[in-house]
Amino acid sequence: MVEIDIEKENKAIAKEYKELLRISYQTLSAEDKKLIRKAFDLAVDAHQEQRRKSGEAYVFHPIAVAKIVASEIGLGATGIAAALMHDVVEDTDITVADIEKMFNPKVAQLVEGLTKISQVQKDLNVSMQAENFRKMLLTLNDDVRVILIKLADRLHNMQTMESMPEHKQVKIASETLYIYAPLAHRLGLYNIKTKLEDLGLKYTEPKIYNDIVSKIKETKEEQDAYINTISEVLKKSLDEENVEYIIKGRPKSIYSIRRKMKAQNVSFDEVYDKFALRIVYKSNLHDEKFIAWKIYSIVTDHYRPSPSRLRDWISSPKSTGYEALHITVMGPKGRWVEIQVRSERMDEIAEKGYAAHYKYKQGATEESGLDVWLNLLKEALENSETNAVDFVEDFKMNLYAKEIFVFTPKGEIKSLPKGATSLDFAFSIHSEIGIRTRGTRVNGRLVPLNTELKSGDQIEVITSQNQKPTSSWLDYVTTSRAKNKIRNVLNENTKKMAEDGKELLTRKLKQLKITLNEQVVNELVNYFRLKTSLDLFYRVGIGSIENQQLKDFAAQKSNTLMNF
Repeated sequence: MVEIDIEKENKAIAKEYKELLRISYQTLSAEDKKLIRKAFDLAVDAHQEQRRKSGEAYVFHPIAVAKIVASEIGLGATGIAAALMHDVVEDTDITVADIEKMFNPKVAQLVEGLTKISQVQKDLNVSMQAENFRKMLLTLNDDVRVILIKLADRLHNMQTMESMPEHKQVKIASETLYIYAPLAHRLGLYNIKTKLEDLGLKYTEPKIYNDIVSKIKETKEEQDAYINTISEVLKKSLDEENVEYIIKGRPKSIYSIRRKMKAQNVSFDEVYDKFALRIVYKSNLHDEKFIAWKIYSIVTDHYRPSPSRLRDWISSPKSTGYEALHITVMGPKGRWVEIQVRSERMDEIAEKGYAAHYKYKQGATEESGLDVWLNLLKEALENSETNAVDFVEDFKMNLYAKEIFVFTPKGEIKSLPKGATSLDFAFSIHSEIGIRTRGTRVNGRLVPLNTELKSGDQIEVITSQNQKPTSSWLDYVTTSRAKNKIRNVLNENTKKMAEDGKELLTRKLKQLKITLNEQVVNELVNYFRLKTSLDLFYRVGIGSIENQQLKDFAAQKSNTLMNF
């Protein structure tokens, strides 16, 4: 009996392997297929004895992760191989060095990064999530693919959590909403972000989740009929204009409906843009914009648009690489409908994030598209002195932030998170400019450094060599890049001032016949009710500890000695 089951399982494993090759987004060469086969064989062999909680052979998990990496994220053979082996080092006797010998340094580096993340994340409580997240990002060592594969791993774990105890489900789901969904969003992986958010809600607020799901089911027929009515009207005009396109309905994600109900304090029925459809058109690069606006004019010929809700991410793409035109129109029966317009290229980039960029960039490699994102990430990691929770909150704010588009004096466009100030803008151009900022002009008018910017503003930065950041600047900025730079400079200034203070203190104490040593430093710190020696030296340096206070200390010290 067991034999038959094993045979059945082996057939299923072989079928999964074929499927993996078939759905790969990248075109795989013979060499690539060899690499994937070798990784697949190693994974099957290594996990032979292992079963998941559900009783299924463990190897189905790495294969499923590799399938997500291959089709939904669009990584090439190196990424697929690393996904297949992502648990091998942790679960078996095989080492990273073995993988490097059998494969190549790149694959080994990815597997090592994934192993480190797993070790960081073993059964830690929620208060440790922030510290974990920071450590996880630090394991990137230079390859963002580690995070991409980790996202796929997390997605598959979320999809297969039924047989876990409830407290674990809640822990993993809340961590997913806290860390992984914002990351997927920042990487432009909207499909994965939506799935992670919906699954996160399913386990953290099951009642609300099930309510929304059943309401969506109840209204599905009505919604489909409604979308069809609009589609039929638009099809006729699009065909007349010879546009090649497909129209698809786009259900709102469960999580985003929940977010709207919460934010606007409304019921399911009152969430007004549950209806959405997407027009994906064929075009060469040259005509993309022209066709998008042609479709816009066709849509608005039939339905009245809401001008305040037009989103033009074709002229100014989001920093995640997202491009599309979003038009909100008044549809039949007085309902608002969002219509997204994007070319096939834009659609792929929206679904697969950075991976799709290489496909459209001549001569680009899988690595080059990720460099841009990696640099942003490294900037956020530069300053490791902030506490972990602040770090994550800062980082998440920059992950999820809505964007505004502003201009330099020369008319170049820059994107900043909503809520950014004119001082943030100065730091976004260059850290050195930020540090030396004396004033800013917005649309020709001198404004305070903490002025919040709006899309379309033109900003000029006035600098001075003598300018230095002050601690109040931390209240003037919102981006983590600016905060980190300001903190770094303030720390350096404090250290410099403390060094001068230490020399000064040594001289002053010498006059009072006291030698500065560790014991004296501790006595002084206690005497002045300070926390550290750095505080003490800094205060002497800036002159807030006066000579008379030191004389009093010396007098008290000699009295104490006399009493001995």
